[in-house]
Amino acid sequence: MDEYLSGLTTETINERTKLIDECSTEQMLRLMNEQDALVPIAVAAQIPQIVKAVDLLHEKLRNGGRMFYVGAGSSGRIGVLDASECPPTFGTDPQLVQGHIAGGDVALREAVEGCEDDAAEGIALMERIGVTDKDAVIGITASGSARFVIAALKKAQEIGAATIGVVNNANSKLEAYCHVCIAPVVGPEVIMGSTRLKAGTAQKLVLNMLTTCTMVKLGKTYDNLMVDLKASNIKLVDRSVRIIKEVTGVSDDTAYAYLNKASMNCKLAIMMIKTGLDASEAQRWLDQSGGRLKTAIRTYHKVV
Repeated sequence: MDEYLSGLTTETINERTKLIDECSTEQMLRLMNEQDALVPIAVAAQIPQIVKAVDLLHEKLRNGGRMFYVGAGSSGRIGVLDASECPPTFGTDPQLVQGHIAGGDVALREAVEGCEDDAAEGIALMERIGVTDKDAVIGITASGSARFVIAALKKAQEIGAATIGVVNNANSKLEAYCHVCIAPVVGPEVIMGSTRLKAGTAQKLVLNMLTTCTMVKLGKTYDNLMVDLKASNIKLVDRSVRIIKEVTGVSDDTAYAYLNKASMNCKLAIMMIKTGLDASEAQRWLDQSGGRLKTAIRTYHKVV
């Protein structure tokens, strides 16, 4: 028996749910809900570490770097999910935030046994995707022992990249290879060792914080509005029109007309309405302000 694995919080038996197989449906659901309620508390305890991680990510991305999620199994899938949501939500290049899972894309749908133990592939991944000292690599592993993830972070550190760990056990093996380690300890799972449950929920909450707060700091929102979204379907066009109306006070027709003039770029449409500039000039002011809409509007009105 592996002493490290047997000593993990995520591998212990939850006494509260020990007789779950004798429960009614409602009792099972209430037990799960009771256990899930512990997750935000565990995440809140890690906010000081999450602050360090967000500031580190912001520094890397604003200076031309990228961020890479690396995980295995459920952890890898959660990383890929978070990365894939950044382009539609924040208008980012798909290369800016990337998610990689042990076993490759096939592992998103099917369990690929043994790949989390493949340290050589973790190293090869860092080389294949071209990690540099400008980048940040976030390793996600509930146990903190996945060799694929540990090897990837170790290689990333050797390259000079910033490394961040997201784990669900204190004093994990991963911690030695992290500049910042975020470890929300959520306690034993409802079903012993099933870390897709509380551990996975905690990971999702942490990754939400990492990308959302980094993107806000990069100027990807106006107040709490996602002005950098890509209006690529009916729902998102409608949302863009509502955002333009909220910020500028114009009518539906005017908002839609400017959205078209701005090639479906919500942020650019707002800049045009707020300044009276045409699309190319409005874009120039946005570029000069690093894409920060509030800054661009305020700077324009100070100068003009």
